[in-house]
Amino acid sequence: MRHQPTRWAQFGVLITVFFFWGFVAASNDILIPVFKKAFDLSQAQSQLVAVAFYVAYTVGSLIYFGISKAIGQDVLNRIGYKNGICAGLLISALGTLLFYPAANSSSFALMLSGLFIVGLGFALQQIAANPLAIVMGNPATGAQRLTLAGGVNNFGTTIGPLLVSFAIFGSVSAGHADASIESVKIPYLVLGLAFALVAVFIKFSSVPNHIDLDALANDEAPDVGKRVHLRSAFAYPQLVLGMLAIFVYVGVEVSSISNLPAYLHEGLGIETQHLAPYVSLYWASLMIGRWTGAAGAFDVGAGMKKLLMLVLPFLAFGVYLAVNAIARHDVSQFYGYAFVIVLMIAATWLSRGNPARMLLYFALCGIVALLIGMATTGKASIVAFISVGLFCSTMWPCIFALAITGLGRHTNQGSSLLIMMIMGGGLVSWAQGALADTVGVHASFWVGVACFAYLAFYALRASALLRRQGIDLDRLAAERGH
Repeated sequence: MRHQPTRWAQFGVLITVFFFWGFVAASNDILIPVFKKAFDLSQAQSQLVAVAFYVAYTVGSLIYFGISKAIGQDVLNRIGYKNGICAGLLISALGTLLFYPAANSSSFALMLSGLFIVGLGFALQQIAANPLAIVMGNPATGAQRLTLAGGVNNFGTTIGPLLVSFAIFGSVSAGHADASIESVKIPYLVLGLAFALVAVFIKFSSVPNHIDLDALANDEAPDVGKRVHLRSAFAYPQLVLGMLAIFVYVGVEVSSISNLPAYLHEGLGIETQHLAPYVSLYWASLMIGRWTGAAGAFDVGAGMKKLLMLVLPFLAFGVYLAVNAIARHDVSQFYGYAFVIVLMIAATWLSRGNPARMLLYFALCGIVALLIGMATTGKASIVAFISVGLFCSTMWPCIFALAITGLGRHTNQGSSLLIMMIMGGGLVSWAQGALADTVGVHASFWVGVACFAYLAFYALRASALLRRQGIDLDRLAAERGH
């Protein structure tokens, strides 16, 4: 009975890196309008910030895949998961160093190069940390642990825009409207130091370096006669379709918020220095949803899990309100967002812990949110577009869990292939930006509708594929206490 606290302690150390991923990703959404103005970019050109950062995940995953093939062994199986995370943190730290010469020379290319290298390090971290989070404990609650880690990630996304905005513009009350490119370098140098320190901390922590992937697959499919043993991760259709699902999921999540500032500024007249609370609420919405989905990760009774499902989302919303109030932003305009949170809680409860069902319900809600946003203006459109973050919140763990379930020894390879598809965040953002230059930002959100439509399809298809392999998602959900 003494191993459980140790597992949670190890997991607590691991999810530190999830915080960094969120902090940097959300901070990019402040950099986009700043760079657009400072370097006189079009909307499509400004999205190169997202392209550089997210395509780095693809390049990093391809490098990982290539090295694994060259040495005839999976990289993480050789060097260890903990060592892989530490190496990724140090690579990201090197990327932040480029912000210093980039800011001094006002070089957009160097800025993009720095973000690209940070993304390369994140790719290795994610390849190691995501499957590790799933298997550190009972496999039946792996998706909830990944959701809980995502909630920590989105605490980073909530405060990231506020801190970076403060570093660039100063306090809101100071009334600064012009961004200084040179002011970008300090927060990223501090971030690089934090990367290095956490790498050292994790290296000497008790986070496991190796995991038994075949044992995990046996737990997922107790009917050994139906369990499939294929030669390559590419032979598993749930993974191949899941790769495209990750592409469009990250695409709609990132493109919606990357293009939202342009809509708020050009369509509603909100100045750049006042965008932080809107960007922060979008990313806080992911935290709200993930804290809700993480209720199943705790080893408590069914009644307590239901209570946590009601309490945790509003606790997360309270965190958003608190940090924005401290930053001296007017948060009273967002109180009504609580009603949208109630809708998300209902969708979570109706899914009963089944990742395919949750993905389907949230995809449908995302489609409705975008349609409402494009059909309205003013505050209604703002709430609708921001709520896309709420309905994207639990999609990552749902897709990831569906895609790697049953892969066994191919899990690491599958994880690297999924991380590769994070490039959708950059490419879909660029595509929406290009469409916005043609038809206007307001109408460009049709790109997100198409992404959500595929995710609804994948939810249905993956569930059917896993049933054929003897994996019952409802059985796994029941084991989680739903």
